[in-house]
Amino acid sequence: MPEENINKKWEPKIIAFFCNWCTYTAADLAGVSRLKYAPNVKVIRLMCSGRVDPQFILQSLASGADGVLIGGCHPGDCHYSEGNYKMLRRFRLLQRVLRSMGVEDERVRLEWISASEGEKVKTVINEMVDTIRKLGPLGLPGKISVYDKDLAELKNEIDTEIEVDIKPSGKEMVEHA
Repeated sequence: MPEENINKKWEPKIIAFFCNWCTYTAADLAGVSRLKYAPNVKVIRLMCSGRVDPQFILQSLASGADGVLIGGCHPGDCHYSEGNYKMLRRFRLLQRVLRSMGVEDERVRLEWISASEGEKVKTVINEMVDTIRKLGPLGLPGKISVYDKDLAELKNEIDTEIEVDIKPSGKEMVEHA
């Protein structure tokens, strides 16, 4: 019962990395046009989606974000020629890493949104918030502390099981207790 109450009060936290030239401008257009979209998104403006380092996404999730949205120019329209292609390659690799960590694909989303697509910004944000609500809290900071504790215990186990003897010849020999 207490879990239900927590989930009813919980709202997703989404970090959005938007390209200055297209997606951020579209978000501005959505605001000026008074289009209604969920307030769960904190937008970070970058000059190009190609400048989004996968570490930014991992750090966002590790710091408590439940999802990350990346917005860039449509392929072929990048102001920096190939930045969006660079982001696409990084995104595909990052998806593999996140899957191996048990993070659902739907929590990190890449969208191409041009400056004139304010309506698409609204739609994408609202869809993502709904999706994350259905998935529930990611809770990665709590999981990381559990991982750290497990690793520390494993290290202690290994340290107590292995003895290293140094022979007079200077060679190390590893013996198991």
